[in-house]
Amino acid sequence: MSSNEFSKSQVFSFSDSVDYADGAIVSKTVLKKQTGNISLFAFAKGEALSEHTAPFDALIDVVDGKGEITIGGNPYTLEKGQSIIMPANIPHAVRAVEKFKMVLTMIRSN
Repeated sequence: MSSNEFSKSQVFSFSDSVDYADGAIVSKTVLKKQTGNISLFAFAKGEALSEHTAPFDALIDVVDGKGEITIGGNPYTLEKGQSIIMPANIPHAVRAVEKFKMVLTMIRSN
């Protein structure tokens, strides 16, 4: 197990596993494998990841608060309990409408 990953065989809550920080985005690695990654993020209100692309599909699952996910120029507002898939090679961005936490799951493919 990498020291940066969550402990295995231990119960945890995504929403309780990362704290908010004023004016910042905090991230933690849940799992990191050659076949993909799972990361947990906490965004302070107004914080954002600028538009970029990724070579693989990625799933966002909002576990707290509200965020805006823009995919190919189309904005989607997601709240706790909602998810969206960002397709590979399509520009996307993430912005905190209010403070929010999300799990990002990226699956690599050949």
